[in-house]
Amino acid sequence: MNVSELVPAPVAHESFMRNRCRFVPNLPGCYALATFPGEVLYVGLTVDLRRRMNEHLDSEQKTGLTEHGRAIFFYWWQGENVHKVERTWMNIYTQHEGGLPVLNGIYSPTST
Repeated sequence: MNVSELVPAPVAHESFMRNRCRFVPNLPGCYALATFPGEVLYVGLTVDLRRRMNEHLDSEQKTGLTEHGRAIFFYWWQGENVHKVERTWMNIYTQHEGGLPVLNGIYSPTST
């Protein structure tokens, strides 16, 4: 599923690279890791988008190659009701693909 199909649409994105973290806000939000063409690999939510991006960059699983490609972009949505947005994104993905994004181990919407 392409990131362009997420509703509400992400408000911004940045390259999934350590030197781009400074451009990601230290705010709560919902986010997605995606390939260059926009294939969603992971959906999550957090209380600090910048910190979470840094944590994912330390993860070999999140930076490694998957069957759909490698995470190249970090997309995010910020605002109120991040839990609702994350559930919505997961439900949309599941309806389109019949399962969770490849890098989501289990569907456990919790804030980190």
